[in-house]
Amino acid sequence: MTAIPTPSRRESPVIAYTPKAWHCDHRLAIGGILLSSLITIVLGFIGPSVVTVTLGPRQGSLLPPWYLPVDVENPPNEWTVVIAVWVLLAIGGLSIAIALRALAAGWRPRPRRLIMMGVSLSTATALVPPLTSADVLMYVGYGRLQRIGLNPYEITPADITRGQFDPVMKWTEPPWTDTPSVYGPINAWLQLASNALGGENMHDIVFWMQAFHLLGFLGACAATVWIARGDRDRLNRAVLLTVLNPLMIWAIIATAHNEAISVVFAVGGMMLMRRSGFGAGIGIGLAGCAKLSIGLWGLAMVWAYRKQPKKLALLCLGAAIPMGLAYGWWQPKAFVSVLRNGSYVSAGSWAQPVNQFLSQILNDDATAKVVVGVSSYALMIVVAWMLSTVLPWSAVPGLAAGVDPRTDPMTVAVRTALILSTAWLFTAMYTLSWYDFIAFIPLGVLAPSLLDRLFLWRNTFLSLAFVPGRVVEISPQLDVTVTRVREIVSPIVQGLVLVALFAWFFRHRREARQPGPRSLDSAVPVETQEDRAEAADTGPVPDRAND
Repeated sequence: MTAIPTPSRRESPVIAYTPKAWHCDHRLAIGGILLSSLITIVLGFIGPSVVTVTLGPRQGSLLPPWYLPVDVENPPNEWTVVIAVWVLLAIGGLSIAIALRALAAGWRPRPRRLIMMGVSLSTATALVPPLTSADVLMYVGYGRLQRIGLNPYEITPADITRGQFDPVMKWTEPPWTDTPSVYGPINAWLQLASNALGGENMHDIVFWMQAFHLLGFLGACAATVWIARGDRDRLNRAVLLTVLNPLMIWAIIATAHNEAISVVFAVGGMMLMRRSGFGAGIGIGLAGCAKLSIGLWGLAMVWAYRKQPKKLALLCLGAAIPMGLAYGWWQPKAFVSVLRNGSYVSAGSWAQPVNQFLSQILNDDATAKVVVGVSSYALMIVVAWMLSTVLPWSAVPGLAAGVDPRTDPMTVAVRTALILSTAWLFTAMYTLSWYDFIAFIPLGVLAPSLLDRLFLWRNTFLSLAFVPGRVVEISPQLDVTVTRVREIVSPIVQGLVLVALFAWFFRHRREARQPGPRSLDSAVPVETQEDRAEAADTGPVPDRAND
C-alpha cells in the first residue's frame, strides 16, 4: 500500500464546528461520500450486469475482483443498476461540494482521518469488478498482444480473435477492439506485466491492472498531500479533492482507467520544482511516456523556469531522456499512435452536438470535424488567457514568508498547470471524466476559486453521460433515456460551464475598472504565508475538529 504522508499533530485546543445550514454540514458530506462509495462497491459485488463488466471464468482463483456467483438467467435489473449509478454520482458530487463549503465555513477536520478514509474507500472499490467501462479489458488485450510477440501499436485484438481463439482477448468488448493502442510505452509495459502475472485468466489479469492503477492513484494523491502539508486548510482541500473525492475514486478506480499512471510521475516531478530542474524533468518525461496529454504540465514547468535558463535547460534535458528512450528507441510507432485521440469527438462533450449540426449543414463529416477541431484549439487559447487573468494567485504551501509567489517556480508551475489543464478539458472535442484528474491535483493545492464548482458540475454530468457506458444490449426505453443524458443533458452542462467561465472573466474585467472591493471569485490577490500570519492571531492556530 502506498503511504500517504500526514502532518505532525500540533498541541492546540479543539473547537467544535457547528454547521449553520445543511449545505455546509460536514456530517452530511462525509456520510454522502461513504454512501456513494458503498453503492459503488455493492454494484460491483453483485456481479456482471449492464454496468459491471464480465471478466470470464475465475478458474478457481481467489484473487480479487470479488463478486457473487453469476446467474446468467437472472442478471441484475438494468434500470436498477443504471439508476443506482446515477444516484451515487449525484451524491458524490454534492457531498464534495458540501465538504468544501464546510471548510470555507470553519470546519477543520483531522487530515489523517480523512486520508485513511480515502485510502480505505479507494482500496475497497478496487476489490470489485470495474463498472461502466470495458477499457480495462482493452488494456489487457494490448498486453496480451505483447505477450504473444505482437505489437499493439500495429495489431488490434480483433485482428487475432477474428481468425483464432484466444483465452484472454475473447473477453474484450467493442467499440475499441479494432483500434491499435493509443497509450504510451509505460502503460504498455504495465499491460504486459499484468498479463505476465495473471497468465491466461482475464479475471486475474484485470486484478493486476487494477492494482497498478490503485497504486498510481494513491501515489499521486500522496504526492499532492505532501505538497500541501505546510498549510492545514490546503491539506484538507487536497485530500477532499483527490484521495477522498468520490468522483475521482469513481473515474479512476471504479472504472479502472489508467489516468493516474501518468499523473503520479508528473506530480513527482512537480514536487522537485523548488529543488531540481533535472529531477522535475525526469518526472514529467516519465509521465509523458505514459500519456502525452500530461505534456500540458510540462509546458507549465517550462513557463515556471522561463527566467532561469540553467534550470530550464536541465528540465528539458531530464524530460528528453525518458521520452527519447521510450518513443525514439524502444517504440517509435507509439508516438504517432498516441496522437490518434485528437481526431475523435466524444459523446457528452460540448463539441458533439456542434459537430452533428455542422455535419448536417455541410453534408460532410470530415469537414465538420476539422471546423470543430480548429475551433476547439482556438477556444482553448482564449480560455487559457482568460484564466491567467482571473485565477487568484495563492502560494503553494512551503514558500518562505515574504516571498512573492509569482517568483516561486512551484507556485507558477502548479497554477499554470491548472490553467492549461482546465483550458484543454473545457474546450477539447474529445474529453472524458477521468481526464479531470490532472486538474483536480493542482486544484487541491491552490486556494478556492470558482473552478471548484465548475469542475464538480462538469465531472458529475460527464460521468453520468457514460452510464451504462458499455456496448451492451439494453431495452429501447433505457436506451432512449441514457442517450438523452449523453447527447443532450451533458453537452448542455458542458456548454454552461464554458458560459460561466466567460461570465467570470467579464465580471472580473468589469470590477477591475470600478473602485471598491471585488468579489471573492474575481479578486486576484497575491497571498503569502506572511500575509496569512499577519491576519491571524499570534497564538497557536486552533484545530476545529468534529469527531
